[in-house]
Amino acid sequence: MENLGQLYRTHTCGALRSSDTGRDVVLLGWVHRLRDLGSLVFIDIRDRYGITQVVARDDEALVARAKRLRPEMVVAVSGEVAPRSPETVNPKIETGDVEVSLRELRLLSDAKRPPFQIADETPVAEETRLRYRYLDLRRARMQRNLALRHRVAMVTRCYFDQHGFVEIETPILTKSTPEGARDYLVPSRVHPGEFFALPQSPQLFKQLLMIAGFDRYFQIVKCFRDEDLRADRQPEFTQVDVEISFASADLVFSLIEGLMQAIFREIGHEVTLPFRRMSYDEAIARYGSDKPDLRCGMPIEDLSALFADTTFAPFREALAARGVVRGLVVPGAASWSRKQVDDLVAEAQGLGAQGLIWARLSDGEIKTNARAVGESELRAALAAAGADTTGMLVVAAGEPVATSTLLGHLRLSLARRLELFAPDSYEFLWVVDFPLFEWDESEQRHVSMHHPFTSPTEADLARLAEAPGEVRARAYDLVVNGSEIGGGSIRIHDPAVQREIFRVLQISDEEARLRFGFFLDALEYGTPPHGGIALGFDRILAILCGESSIREVIAFPKTAAAVDLMAGAPSPVDRRQLRELHLKTEE
Repeated sequence: MENLGQLYRTHTCGALRSSDTGRDVVLLGWVHRLRDLGSLVFIDIRDRYGITQVVARDDEALVARAKRLRPEMVVAVSGEVAPRSPETVNPKIETGDVEVSLRELRLLSDAKRPPFQIADETPVAEETRLRYRYLDLRRARMQRNLALRHRVAMVTRCYFDQHGFVEIETPILTKSTPEGARDYLVPSRVHPGEFFALPQSPQLFKQLLMIAGFDRYFQIVKCFRDEDLRADRQPEFTQVDVEISFASADLVFSLIEGLMQAIFREIGHEVTLPFRRMSYDEAIARYGSDKPDLRCGMPIEDLSALFADTTFAPFREALAARGVVRGLVVPGAASWSRKQVDDLVAEAQGLGAQGLIWARLSDGEIKTNARAVGESELRAALAAAGADTTGMLVVAAGEPVATSTLLGHLRLSLARRLELFAPDSYEFLWVVDFPLFEWDESEQRHVSMHHPFTSPTEADLARLAEAPGEVRARAYDLVVNGSEIGGGSIRIHDPAVQREIFRVLQISDEEARLRFGFFLDALEYGTPPHGGIALGFDRILAILCGESSIREVIAFPKTAAAVDLMAGAPSPVDRRQLRELHLKTEE
């Protein structure tokens, strides 16, 4: 191996163009591909900016040295830029009109044979990719994703700066205030038996910043949650944290919609404003989800009134039990074979349905699997649901939320099968008017649907005492293409209301003081009305990059089992460290 010496990079491997013909250049990078044609050797040199073709010819010693190169070796090359002949131009790369005639070659670093191809995007087991993440990050896809992540972070910072926000860092070592997911705990060496916690979010600190008079705060911040993982979850993740004094929901919506417009321009997509708004109750009833994907249509229609006098036992019994009859139209399914229809019914049963009724028009006649349902009722249902002669109506009955949830799962499955999700289509939605609480059957108490600092709506404030389950929150989620990318609320700024919320949650005064004392004290010193939102930065990037998992937009992610395969973490620690921390582990 050789030293770089006095060679300095003149251009990146993605910079050279026809206008550079005749220039002497120095390129530094990795050997991407090597093509040995005997008296000619073509070397593709790669860095994160692109690829340039280098040609060794004429000089036998230089050609011989080039032949000994292998992929992923690090090299320095110098030579003169020359135009490629017309038949060898490569339109797939930006430097494809030129090549560099090799004059000097230095091997800066040798390389073992990689465990997978870097040059080609061939499928590789995720475990292998994560174990050798430093090699995986050399691949074009990952470099594109992380470059976009950088640009989106810059756009975000510039946007908030232009709107008068201040980025303020909040503590990473803080107090454990568990409410929802588990905390990651950090033992204190100097305070034996006591622990810091890694923040699940900067929630209390950003509210304290409003009390402190910083009326517009944001932060691109790391958060930590010790919870079971899914494709869109990691034990450590990044969010864009925002808080505003004297805020209304409309103000938050307007600012975040502008941010989304700026961010999505980075992939060449123009976002249309304002975003649609939908209540939580409507989202659940019409789409079976509080994060509905609106790209595929197929809303769920309530058909209960049409079957009020039905003699069909399953519908009659569901309605008698204060249930519903709901359905949706499957486009193009009027021409489905009987097997296709039967498979759909079987899929619904696999999702928990007792049964699924279907009906469609064929030459003016009703075709259905439920002859006991009156023809006039089915015709009315087809018309009410908007079914034409090409569509098929599917109907389920039962408890309202369960029925819509079932149809919602079926709707998304059908949309994927029918390819109704248009590529490069983004449907944004604000879901509003969430319940303030939900009932936890295991704990036999109400818990916060968002967090205990969310303000109830003014109209429902008086109902906190006698009917907390019916109280709506001043909370909102931002959804795009069926993925929740942000959640926020107007916060409680009145200490009396905060105490009442704790009472409903069965948090005693002593427990509230122990967990949130510093924050409750601060509320007593002139707290402005305020609100904000936290946006899932990793989730937004996954959508922008067209990835199904946020692991594809994070440089060094954990596996679904919360393990860092590359570094081998978590791992045992030295017993001396445990003694210093006054800890013992159970066998």
